[in-house]
Amino acid sequence: MQASFEDFKFNKQILNAITEAGYEVPTEIQQKAITPILAGQDVMGIAQTGTGKTAAFVLPMLMKLKYAQGTDPRALIITPTRELAMQIDENIKQFTTYLDIRTVLLFGGLGPKTQKEQLEKGCDIIVATPGRFLELYLEGHINTKSLKFLVMDEADKMMDMGFISKIHRILEIVPRKRQNLLFSATMSELVRKIAGDFLAFPTVIEVSEQATPASTVTQVLYHVPNLKTKINLLQHLFKNDEIFHRVIIFCKTKEVADNVYGFVERKYGPENVRVIHANKGQNTRINSINAFKSGEIRFLVATDVAARGLDVSNVSHVINFDVPIIIEDYVHRIGRTGRAFSTGDAITFANESELYYIAKIEKLIRQSIPVAEVPEEVFVEKTPFEERQAIAREIDNQKKKDNPDYQGAFHEKKHAAKIEETRRINAKKKAGKARRAPIGKDGVKKKGKKFKNS
Repeated sequence: MQASFEDFKFNKQILNAITEAGYEVPTEIQQKAITPILAGQDVMGIAQTGTGKTAAFVLPMLMKLKYAQGTDPRALIITPTRELAMQIDENIKQFTTYLDIRTVLLFGGLGPKTQKEQLEKGCDIIVATPGRFLELYLEGHINTKSLKFLVMDEADKMMDMGFISKIHRILEIVPRKRQNLLFSATMSELVRKIAGDFLAFPTVIEVSEQATPASTVTQVLYHVPNLKTKINLLQHLFKNDEIFHRVIIFCKTKEVADNVYGFVERKYGPENVRVIHANKGQNTRINSINAFKSGEIRFLVATDVAARGLDVSNVSHVINFDVPIIIEDYVHRIGRTGRAFSTGDAITFANESELYYIAKIEKLIRQSIPVAEVPEEVFVEKTPFEERQAIAREIDNQKKKDNPDYQGAFHEKKHAAKIEETRRINAKKKAGKARRAPIGKDGVKKKGKKFKNS
């Protein structure tokens, strides 16, 4: 018999909101997590992105909070990025349509004035990034004495971003008697450590294997030698606009993201594409994400700043233009498609130096990524000298990582010295020729003078 949200004995207000939000049946993480959370247990959930874990902790929390009460927050949800914080806030608003529950969203990048005013009015739930929460707490705008829930979402990302000291500081200022919920896509040593400090005899819930991409995502890998050929392959794929109707293109640096954005903008028009990365202002990023979510634009070019917490339905394809160096980010990237019960495709382009990370990703996800041939129609560009050197340098660094004794086939200094030596020799040759054959005033080469021995 298929599980239903009614099985959890949610009140009518919550059930109506669930129906309006388009949720039909609980996902695996929701089925396993909601009951112990309702029972007041600490829970540690190992669940990949896109499995519905936000609803897994928000719904039982709302059931227990019931209605607005006092001015001080009773629940605190900590997330690593402002994008994820915004997404959770949006989910809470959906589920509280018929409830009198007040939420305040706190994150950096914008002035805190409005956030302070909202706090003064009173709230029941705070959704925050660690830095901005601590900033406003230390200024005296937040009273934590009434907190009953503490949720830490995407704990692995928080550890990767260096938030561990801030998390410990937050643990010091919240009441000891509280219910704790921790969610993470992977179980690193740092996550284990924080879980030990954070949770008391938790119920551990693991849905699917750690860091395994959702079964609804079809993965494929193309071996592509260089940047220009990657662009050519993009162009070829995008010819089919019916299939590639809503696409996120992930790049590892903002420079590459800007280059890809420039190409897509020229080819398909500025009305069809946006780009988000660290150099884009907060409002620009929010507007770009909203435009993509609403279907106004077809393409979103992004660095990993958007890899977590971006909840967009009906993403047809995720394209890894570059292979992520932080291999866990691969799971989070491709988790943007095939969310919940939908299906999607994840396409990865890899040059020779990126195959090193592909091998590590395959080990992490415990599966091989199927390789497809680059279509014959795609023109394979010759790799420019500088890019060739960068790839060779990267491969050398990888070998040194795995074998500290490896001397390296590519030495930048040695290479530079060789170029300089060649330049010097050529310059000497030219100078020698000039000395051997001086030119007279009449433009005729002079013969060298012969000197007799004296």
